[in-house]
Amino acid sequence: MRIAVTHSTLYRYDRPVHLGPHTIRLYPRQDGAQRLRQQQLSIAPTPAGQAQQLDAEGNVALEAWFDGPSTELSVLSSFSVETLRENPFDFLLPPAAELALPMRYPVGLEQALERYAGGSAVDGGVRAFAEARSAESGRQAMPYLMNLTETLWREWQHTVRPEGPSRPAARTLELREGSCRDLAALFAEACRAVGLAARFVSGYERAAAVAEHAYMHAWAEVYIPGGGWRGYDPSRGVAVSTEHVAVAAAADPEMAAPISGRYAGDARAEMQVAIAMQVGG
Repeated sequence: MRIAVTHSTLYRYDRPVHLGPHTIRLYPRQDGAQRLRQQQLSIAPTPAGQAQQLDAEGNVALEAWFDGPSTELSVLSSFSVETLRENPFDFLLPPAAELALPMRYPVGLEQALERYAGGSAVDGGVRAFAEARSAESGRQAMPYLMNLTETLWREWQHTVRPEGPSRPAARTLELREGSCRDLAALFAEACRAVGLAARFVSGYERAAAVAEHAYMHAWAEVYIPGGGWRGYDPSRGVAVSTEHVAVAAAADPEMAAPISGRYAGDARAEMQVAIAMQVGG
């Protein structure tokens, strides 16, 4: 599926400020699930300098820095991609014993995935919630992932919060409601509770981008032996295929933020976001 996105972000300040360095993660990734066809990124005021880099999580990021006072910061990203993974289960599963929960990855892989597993840090309530879903799923990873996805989709109230970080997973569990990023964070922590490596993903999704008030979307990815990182979207109740465009992924949602930075000055900031998506064949 071919998808074109235009995404503009405008920060307005009620008095001049000095913009600090900003990190921009708005470059769709290129992998077996999607191919970037073209992209343009423009920033105003023109940065004094900028450098594209791979961040600590392997995401393409742009570091931009500025000179002089400003009352606005504008970032405009436009791109087109081709999404390729029509079947989210197009991989060979290992024997069932290797997918039993709690998950045990092979030693070398376990070390590489350590920061995404982190089961010892999971909240007790989230752990109990995950254990109940695991029991319902026969303590097998693949049924568990769909059980968890569908439970959060069916039984949680879905909200839209244009601003602010993801809520702690325990709070989302308590409220039984959340935005897409809240549910993605809860999903990832519930995966870690049963030994599955999981990370937070930010990007775009067809329904979110064509809504009356379009917004970026968030979901989670889980590392499955034989399949690698695979996406699950608890806000839609599906395994991720061609209607999602991944931009950045990280163990910590803040490390996948589309734009992060600071400014110096006694001013109030206002943010305006506009997203448009066009979908082809």
